[in-house]
Amino acid sequence: MSVERQERTLLPHQKNKEHLLDLYRKMFLIRRFEERAGQEYMRGKIAGFLHLAIGEEAANVGMMVPLRPDDDVISHYRSHGQALARGLEPGPVMAELFGRATGVSKGQGGSMHLASKEHHFWGGHAIVGGHIPVAVGMALAHQYTGSDRVVVCIFGDGSVNTGAFHEAMNLAGVWRLPVLFIASNNLYGMGTAIDRSSAVTEIYKRAAAYNMPGKRINGNDVLEVEAEVRDAVERIRAGEGPRLIEAMTYRFSGHSLADPELYRSKEEVAEWRARDPVFSFRDWVVAQGFATEDEVSAIDAEVEQIVEDAVRFAEESPEPDPSTLYDYVYSNP
Repeated sequence: MSVERQERTLLPHQKNKEHLLDLYRKMFLIRRFEERAGQEYMRGKIAGFLHLAIGEEAANVGMMVPLRPDDDVISHYRSHGQALARGLEPGPVMAELFGRATGVSKGQGGSMHLASKEHHFWGGHAIVGGHIPVAVGMALAHQYTGSDRVVVCIFGDGSVNTGAFHEAMNLAGVWRLPVLFIASNNLYGMGTAIDRSSAVTEIYKRAAAYNMPGKRINGNDVLEVEAEVRDAVERIRAGEGPRLIEAMTYRFSGHSLADPELYRSKEEVAEWRARDPVFSFRDWVVAQGFATEDEVSAIDAEVEQIVEDAVRFAEESPEPDPSTLYDYVYSNP
């Protein structure tokens, strides 16, 4: 599917220079953070699996911008970029990838289990689709207590054929819960193309089965993602019930760094890289006269230093004390 930027009317605040530069700063930070994480993984500094979302930065940034600080976000295990876009600090996130005690999950979660109570970011979940019912439970709690908070549940296209997806969507529809489901469709569930695993490849159409609106958007256009998620969240907060957004995007790297990527061609990846969402947005901001090359270059230098500092913080942080191995297994009453 083509996801080229379409000419359209911008929201008033989307013409604001500082807003546009902030979007670029966040996307470039995610890109450099994940590229550096991949390097550190190859150096043996990061253990286990590492699932990068390089290429999906526009979707991950755009979906976080419209949210209030007290809205809840719950995601799958490809969530480094979402965590950073939500406001988690790069140093503790990198330290978590390194398995250090200063990490956001105290070094006990690693790459796949980032979480922050302060940011209402309930993290990466390693079980495909397993977190979707949890999101519905949180939304039910908000409805029950009369809160106007919204839950945003993010998952990949590989989740939509699980029973948990359908059961959760059904209950959200029955109870008209304040939850926004966002399917980040990067076209592959692990190593299987969506047209080989799904009879209906347009995920947004599945919303109709559960009596909620569904929409497909260009997930590689940060401004479109922001506008569409803002509209959806406002409608949900106003009591209109749940919605499903399918954000079309693409991951440049494999499912994990252990993936030989035999299921897709180099030509396909190169075609998507040519429409890189980070640098195409950078070029657009400059071409439209919102910023100069010097201004975006200054952001580049700032981000490079932030990532360098994050790696240094992680390397200098202590490993968890073995005595804490069984901490946090159960919640205290």
